[in-house]
Amino acid sequence: MSNRKRPLLLVISAPSGAGKTTLCHKLLDEFDNMVRSVTCTTRPKRGREVDGKDYYFVTEAEFAARLKRDAFLEHAVVHGRYYGTLRKEVEGALKAGKDVLLAIDVQGASQIRSQAAADKNHLLGRSFVDIFIVPPSIRVLEERLTGRNEDSEDEIKRRLAVAKKEMKCAGDYMHCVVNDDLDKALDELKAVIAAEKG
Repeated sequence: MSNRKRPLLLVISAPSGAGKTTLCHKLLDEFDNMVRSVTCTTRPKRGREVDGKDYYFVTEAEFAARLKRDAFLEHAVVHGRYYGTLRKEVEGALKAGKDVLLAIDVQGASQIRSQAAADKNHLLGRSFVDIFIVPPSIRVLEERLTGRNEDSEDEIKRRLAVAKKEMKCAGDYMHCVVNDDLDKALDELKAVIAAEKG
């Protein structure tokens, strides 16, 4: 599917276990003009992650130097590691007419939302669209996190506590999609994109 009208900066947030990553992969498969912004991080590589594809893996000194140069559109510290979205990469893709997909937490989304509001008549402000993906309930979220068999009981409790805080931010987003059925949620995301394209 192609969407050649105004390029969109799609900022998507969700609590852990709400299906954000799966939905983002499906959107990228669906739209040939959409690219995923690759995040910079100071955390070490995991498993088969590839530098430049999954993340840009940098040292804390490199991250700090980029931060000083205002190279990040947004940045955050998560579990003691730094994460940031490169401004040049996002703006370059938008200028080339591509839609940019950013899957980030509520903290990062808030930073970009503020910049977009201050930049209403320019590239960032014209392209910015944010979407919050929510699970049908906290109980369903807990079942999903438990069913993944990836985290300890304490980690699941921590993620659920964070999820409850994040879900309070859903009203800050332009659009909210409930992911109780993956195909239905994907259709809703596609409808949002079509509407925003005008």
